[in-house]
Amino acid sequence: MTYQVEVRNLSVSYDGENVLSTINFNVDGGKLIGIIGPNGAGKSTLMKAILELIHRDHGEVLVDGKPMKDVRKKVAYVPQRAAIDWDFPITVLKTVLLGTYPQVGIFRRPGKSEKRWALECLQKVGMDQFANRQIGELSGGQQQRVFLARALAQKANIFFLDEPFVGIDVTSEALIIGILKELRDGGDSVFVVHHDLSKVEDYFDELLLLNKELIAFGPVARVMQSEYLRTAYHSQYGVWDALGVVR
Repeated sequence: MTYQVEVRNLSVSYDGENVLSTINFNVDGGKLIGIIGPNGAGKSTLMKAILELIHRDHGEVLVDGKPMKDVRKKVAYVPQRAAIDWDFPITVLKTVLLGTYPQVGIFRRPGKSEKRWALECLQKVGMDQFANRQIGELSGGQQQRVFLARALAQKANIFFLDEPFVGIDVTSEALIIGILKELRDGGDSVFVVHHDLSKVEDYFDELLLLNKELIAFGPVARVMQSEYLRTAYHSQYGVWDALGVVR
């Protein structure tokens, strides 16, 4: 089943300063969406506001016409690695089992079937042999794989990942983007905050280009035009142009 995500007139401010202004877009299911823009553009803020993790000044988010709170079980979120307490004493398997709670309920402990499913998800990301390892003992790429497995364990249909490729190895990045494409091909919607413009054509179907407002949205080739990138990146534009990213 595919889900349409619609964002209407979304605005966010911190201490009276606008961080995002009047964001509007509509995404059909079965799309892999890159959220791009310079540092401080509001990429992570947009993701958190969509998920109702922070206060919105204005606007609403609808999933197939329903508010986000009504479809919470269908939505999985992988935060930035920097936002996670890696010293927390929890194993890899127990971390992934947390993803099953939206289905089993917070007052019921995961049983044998949930543990089997969690191990399947770990196997999917190549981390089943680390099931009993503490998450803090893993490398950055391994940690990111575990949290993707936790999202998979939720059996969601809409996925939000905030900078999943930062500080990880090439093998982990290739594995993760491969799984995200499989989710897309299965009809799921996948949103990814991303910073490396040189890879967007290979990774994404559509792009959201932000700099506190929506600069452009649509197929990658349409968004990666010089006029839009110059507006969003200003002084950084010349770097992307020199790298041959700009069309």
